[in-house]
Amino acid sequence: MNKSAHTHKSSRLRKSFHWIVCFIAIVVVSLYWALWASDRYVSHTNVVLESPQLASPTLSVSSLLSGGSSSNLADMLLLRDYMRSVDMLKLLVDEADFRNHYANSGADIFSALSDENAPLEELHDYFLSRISVELDDYAGVLRIDVEAFTPQEANKIAQLLLEEGESHMNLMGQRLAEEQVRFLEQQVSLLEDKFQQTRDALVDYQNSNGLVSPTGTVESLSSVVSTLEGQLAVAKARKSALASFQSVRSPEIVRVSSEIKALNDQIVQEQERLARQSGDALNSISSKYQTLMLRAQFAQESYSGALGALETTRIEAARKLKQVSVLQTPTMPEYAEQPERVYNSVVFAVIALFITLIINMLILIVKDHRD
Repeated sequence: MNKSAHTHKSSRLRKSFHWIVCFIAIVVVSLYWALWASDRYVSHTNVVLESPQLASPTLSVSSLLSGGSSSNLADMLLLRDYMRSVDMLKLLVDEADFRNHYANSGADIFSALSDENAPLEELHDYFLSRISVELDDYAGVLRIDVEAFTPQEANKIAQLLLEEGESHMNLMGQRLAEEQVRFLEQQVSLLEDKFQQTRDALVDYQNSNGLVSPTGTVESLSSVVSTLEGQLAVAKARKSALASFQSVRSPEIVRVSSEIKALNDQIVQEQERLARQSGDALNSISSKYQTLMLRAQFAQESYSGALGALETTRIEAARKLKQVSVLQTPTMPEYAEQPERVYNSVVFAVIALFITLIINMLILIVKDHRD
């Protein structure tokens, strides 16, 4: 009889073994959260990035379409990545004694840094588990939470994140802006020299030919030639009229013939000034003058455009300066927000019971199939 009872009892234990394990796990985990888990203090801060509100020298479609909000969001994402970066971790190791605090602050083995001399990769993973930097897209706010085992350390790390983040953003923006300004200053200097050279070449050409505006002179000579040809046509018509009733040797016809000859000579002379094969004709001089004038105008426009671009870039360089505007200064925690002992215990208990229930159902299904 005793043997039968003992066998029956062993069978019941086997059937309920998984439930026993479940309840033991719940008790152990609850005791951990209630008695052993170390207090962690959380420092909260909320920030936004702002730029100087400087007016653009010119209003363009691109300046209207490119709003500042999208640029600020992109900059805040860059700031978030830098705050979570290995470079920031190295700075915290040097200035906030990150390794020593998280490894030797009396914390339990599950929440503390397991090895003060852990490799940088493992240390960075632990760093990300204690530092939360998230962007609120809707509000456009960067929310920073820092967990530490003392309120002072949490507040100190949060302050360092803000200071170094702002410094890094300004340094990055200034470096890019200074390179752009330096390049444009070099271009402006080169274009100024080129513009001065083209102006000097134009003035020298004017002085060497004794003409302020060869193009205007050509137009004037063309007008003179046209006038002389009109007078020549009138004189020839008058001679034809006189020849109809006067002798060829009459004084009137001789005078008109002399006038026609003088007009012809004058026209030939003016036309030779306009165009001759020797190379010093006004049309050749005017052509070279127009080429030099176009070069000077192009150099002037390029120089003017470079000056405008330089001024615009200087203004944009000032806009690239970012100021971290603090909406919520890093708090000095007065009580430990983490861990959430009751919440964590309840969540673990629910999950453990759910898993055990599934295991129990699987066992019953298997038994039914065996039977």
